[in-house]
Amino acid sequence: MSTDDQRPDAPAVPRTRAEMRAAREAAARAEAERAAAERAAADAAAERTRAAAEVERSRADAEQAEAEREAADAQRARAVEEAEREAAEAQRARAVEDDERTEAEAAPVVPSGIPESAAAQELSAEEAAQRAAAEQHDAALVAAERESLRRLAEQHLAEERELAAREAAAAAAAEAAAAADTAAAAEAAAAAEAATATEATAAEAAAAADVAETAPPATARAAGGAGTADPHTAETSAVGRASGRRFGIALTAVLGILVLVSAGLGFASLTQGPRITRVQVDPQHAIESSGSRIILTANQALAPIDDSQVTVEPAVPFTVDASGRGVGIRFTVPLDDDTTYTVTVAGATGTGGGPSTDLVQSFTTPASSIFLLKRDAEGDDTIFRTDLSGEKAVPVYAADKIDDFRATSDKLVVAIEEKDVSKLLVMDRDGKNVRELPLPGVGYISGGIQVSERGGLVGYTYSDRDLSDTEGRASVLVTQSLSGDDEPQIAEVGGKEANIISWQFVPDSAAALFIDFDGALSLIDHASDAGVQSLGLAANIQGISRGTYTAIVEQVDGSVVQLNLADGSEQPLPASNPDYGTANTITPFPGGTLRHVTARDENGLPIGQAVIRVADDGTATSLAEVGAADSIMQACASPSGQYAAVVIAPDLATNAYDQMLLPLPQNVETHLFDLRTGDEMVALTGFDASWCQTPPQF
Repeated sequence: MSTDDQRPDAPAVPRTRAEMRAAREAAARAEAERAAAERAAADAAAERTRAAAEVERSRADAEQAEAEREAADAQRARAVEEAEREAAEAQRARAVEDDERTEAEAAPVVPSGIPESAAAQELSAEEAAQRAAAEQHDAALVAAERESLRRLAEQHLAEERELAAREAAAAAAAEAAAAADTAAAAEAAAAAEAATATEATAAEAAAAADVAETAPPATARAAGGAGTADPHTAETSAVGRASGRRFGIALTAVLGILVLVSAGLGFASLTQGPRITRVQVDPQHAIESSGSRIILTANQALAPIDDSQVTVEPAVPFTVDASGRGVGIRFTVPLDDDTTYTVTVAGATGTGGGPSTDLVQSFTTPASSIFLLKRDAEGDDTIFRTDLSGEKAVPVYAADKIDDFRATSDKLVVAIEEKDVSKLLVMDRDGKNVRELPLPGVGYISGGIQVSERGGLVGYTYSDRDLSDTEGRASVLVTQSLSGDDEPQIAEVGGKEANIISWQFVPDSAAALFIDFDGALSLIDHASDAGVQSLGLAANIQGISRGTYTAIVEQVDGSVVQLNLADGSEQPLPASNPDYGTANTITPFPGGTLRHVTARDENGLPIGQAVIRVADDGTATSLAEVGAADSIMQACASPSGQYAAVVIAPDLATNAYDQMLLPLPQNVETHLFDLRTGDEMVALTGFDASWCQTPPQF
């Protein structure tokens, strides 16, 4: 027997026709397998090319997103600069508006020619305020919208970066797949070379049956290896294409959101109707003065607003001034304290049409507090501030002799005696930053002081200390700025300094009404050059109504009339019902008057006094009463007519007068009443309640 080592070499050529046919078939199979391997290698190369292109596009898209982010950052920076510039412009506008308001507020709405000018100035100032407020709000709204867009952009940029990371991972996977494809191609090439070698030796392989039968399976394995690369490469390519599509979708979504957010607000305003974006109101000022406002600013320009569309609850008189996006409601009288008011503008629509909405806004006024003066014969006199319960009294300012004081929204004006002459001081409401205002000379302030907050003025009657029949000034009316930046001004009639019997500032103006020693009733406006206007003759000025510019004047024949200071018309003051007789003093308040009357017996001797609350329709109710032993010194109402302060000096027989320039009993009390119910609330030690325009007089 022979072994493998002894086996003879296969012959170089076939010896039979069958062997030749088998060799040809083997060669054909080898050629087909080599062609398939080449096609597989070409397909793998094409897939690698497509994967590389997808990766390159992903990189380009990422670079584009980064460029867009940088552009968005630059745009955001420009928006911030623009918002800051708009805010600065709004601040300058507010400063201009404040100057215009100061000038406008200095102009009263009083006699002919004056009301129209003042109202026009006030309206101009308010329109400027509305425009400035609207511009400031627009800047704030734009800044807020841009900030929202910035946050959205940052959020989507983070998502883009995460997507880019995933794309990078996919690219790495694609490169790995490409490497695998390269290996597969190399394997396919080796198989092709093996097939070529097989073809070259096919004749020899055909000589031996076992060689001829073994060659096809080996070739099949090589072909199978090349075919295995196809599904892997296709999967990698699909991942790359899907990732690219997701990146494009995400980028498109970000840009779409930015556009939609910007357009959404405008679309919402068109589909939802106007809404309130800003409210301006000063509740503290509203309970102290007439003419306060609430200004509603909408998110779009409004169609004309009719007065009938506006309501206020609880009901108070008001006027409406609407322009552009702003609706101003001016309360013609002060508001009650500790009360929630709701303002409604019904059926408001934009100038461009669209649905209508009700603009509704509520605000609450603060609780009232008052200043009172308490004199002390054995120590310093003290001005203190207290709530209406009297339980939270706080001393504010003290001096040896305080004759009188008045309060404004931010100042106290105090008349004191020092070295037997008067001094006039101005300070903060907490008694700090005291400074002295110059008087016309060395002398006395008589009859107390009054203030005009609208005009920024203090007024008083003044007499020189050195006074004789031929020298010195007696009871001249002096007005000067609370800021102390001007000299005291003495009122003149006919080119001569006027000696004054009675006078009062017109509320909410810079005008003063006065009666001189000749009985001439005159009006002087410190905010205009109109000079002194004559209003006839009168015996006494009882009071001037807030918000109506109507004075209650006692004429020389003893009758009492209501004098319209705007046009000079007058009408009799209606008698009370029931009739309580002739009033000693009459103090007007929104909705009626407080009348101080004296009851007498059949011999004309006083047997008691009372303060009567008389409504505008004449209905009268007794509010406070005292017997013959006590005396009512003064009655005045809070700015809105919600409360009343009645000053009573008890037991006059033992209640000695002090020796001040404005003499009063040493023991006086201020009784507070609720004018709506007539109930007494509390009795406080002191007098000169800051609600009152003038000091008490005996």
